[in-house]
Amino acid sequence: MPRKGMKTLNWFSPKHNSATDVNSPSTSLFSSPSRFAFSPSRPSFSEAVIDRTIEMAEQMITKWDPDTTTFAKVTSLFYENRKEAKDFIKYVNNLHKAMHFHASENSKSDKLVRAQSLMQIAMKRLQKEFYQILSINRALLDPESISTVSSRNSISTRSSTSEFNIEDDDIDNRVAIAGESISEVENISNIVMADLRLIAECMISSGYTKECLQIYKVIRKSIIDEGIYRLGVEKLSSSQVHKMDWEVMDLKIKDWLNAVNVAMKTLFDGERILCDHVFASSDAIRESCFTEISKDGAMILFSFPEIVAKNSKKSPEKVFRMLDMYTSIVEHWTEIETTFSFDSESAIRSQAMTSLVKLGESIRMALAEFETALQKESSKTTVAGGGIHPLTIDAMNYTVLLADYSYVLSDILGESPPPAKSSLPESYFGMADSDESPAPVISLRFAWLILILLCKLDGKAKHYKDVSLAYLFLANNLRYIVVKVRSSNLKYLLGKNWISKQEGKIKKFASNYEQLGWSHVIKSLPREPNASISPQQVKEIFKRFNSLFEQAHRKQSLYVVPNRKLRDDLKVSIARKMLPVYREFYNIHRDTIAKERHSSHVIKYSPEDLAHYLSDLFFGPIESGSSSSVESSPSRTIPSQLL
Repeated sequence: MPRKGMKTLNWFSPKHNSATDVNSPSTSLFSSPSRFAFSPSRPSFSEAVIDRTIEMAEQMITKWDPDTTTFAKVTSLFYENRKEAKDFIKYVNNLHKAMHFHASENSKSDKLVRAQSLMQIAMKRLQKEFYQILSINRALLDPESISTVSSRNSISTRSSTSEFNIEDDDIDNRVAIAGESISEVENISNIVMADLRLIAECMISSGYTKECLQIYKVIRKSIIDEGIYRLGVEKLSSSQVHKMDWEVMDLKIKDWLNAVNVAMKTLFDGERILCDHVFASSDAIRESCFTEISKDGAMILFSFPEIVAKNSKKSPEKVFRMLDMYTSIVEHWTEIETTFSFDSESAIRSQAMTSLVKLGESIRMALAEFETALQKESSKTTVAGGGIHPLTIDAMNYTVLLADYSYVLSDILGESPPPAKSSLPESYFGMADSDESPAPVISLRFAWLILILLCKLDGKAKHYKDVSLAYLFLANNLRYIVVKVRSSNLKYLLGKNWISKQEGKIKKFASNYEQLGWSHVIKSLPREPNASISPQQVKEIFKRFNSLFEQAHRKQSLYVVPNRKLRDDLKVSIARKMLPVYREFYNIHRDTIAKERHSSHVIKYSPEDLAHYLSDLFFGPIESGSSSSVESSPSRTIPSQLL
């Protein structure tokens, strides 16, 4: 019910509301005198009270009219006196109400014209204040600072009941001083944001949405665009990318990887927080404003991976940079959807998704090229001493690095058909792969790549004229592969059964090597040393053994076993087969031969001498260094089992 003595007024509604229709071309929204929006109902004011309201507003507004006094021209209202600044806003809001009254009574009254003139002066003042606050406080309104303030505010309650209890006085003092400094900066940032919101809501409610947004967008968009540029991301054309040297492109991709992390965690996040706060009164304005500010920078940022994927020169080694970019977008996808959640920002989300798709295509193509290059490798040069083949080193290093990206590769390769089961021997996998329990596609892919490598190594082993060396070559290279698998993510992709089966193959290769390389030496000794043997036969046995051992040692001292464990295992295995038989024969017949002339030519080696000779095996020639140091540095210590 209206109070006694107060006149009931009939309010009217305009066709457009500036607070919700920021893009309306209607002149009633942005130009005098019909720019002011009126609410459908109005409080009861007497004409005298309305006139008094205009007079009080006029005193405050004219005081701060930059065109009337030098003081008002050079002084900031909000910096000079925040209390008076708030009063200024209050008077402007009251003036707007008074204009509603006169517009409903007589739209051509002198009082309405006077009020409109005052409103224009007030808006000019507020535009100046809005611009100054945004310009002067660029550092305090830095997106990173805003994002930090927002994060601190969101955990303030939890921080007040911290579970950490630091008792050291010195630490407490330093933390207190640092905390006071941070709090001071945050308080100033909060004050600045509150002032911007106060001005924005006043201007929007008074019908000056366009002017308010124009100032905000120009200043804040420049911060986003400058931030993207400072992070090293620039708009590139397809031809620029195609002509660019890989070293330059690699640096640009590194810049982009850093940029997307900073942009999503601070730049766009902080700008969204500020925009949401300043224009909290209108969802439509918040959406329009943030979209216009961020769209250009975001499109430049998220179009970069697509341009690189489509136009850079393809090669298997470049796939890792593509995987880095793909991983970065995936890791920030939730932030992308949250920050750019408005319908008007769907183009940004779409661009990020397009880049993901194009990167995925480029990665699949690079992996296919790697597989093809592996299959076509046809060098016939053998590695000296049966060491690790360069193809094994390169292929496994590449595969191990790929395995670090197994999470995203699961998505990328998920759409690709797995290798045909007919081409994947069950005995090779050592993993469950059936129609009822199929192995993951990513595991099949890695198993397939390693299978191709092993097939290539089988072919290269055939180029060795010495069959025993061919088996040693296979044992060395398979051991290298297994070690790489064990020490990387490949162990999770291929599984324990796969590793166990390959270990069994290594033992088989090593056994074949021993059989072909040393069995004839061992068999030259009698199986029953205690049997009745004439001195002449003893001499013949020693001479034959000496000759065979020296031949075998001379040849196989050039062989290489880079892996220390495999090297020691081989030497121990050979020694266990040879030394006990030789020691027994030596102990039984040494005294008999020692009595004869030239006995030293017959018994050349003691069991200890043989152990020392065996301990020197599998290091290769001294000058060969490279192949023997692939997995571990050479060590000529004698395993205790040999003595």
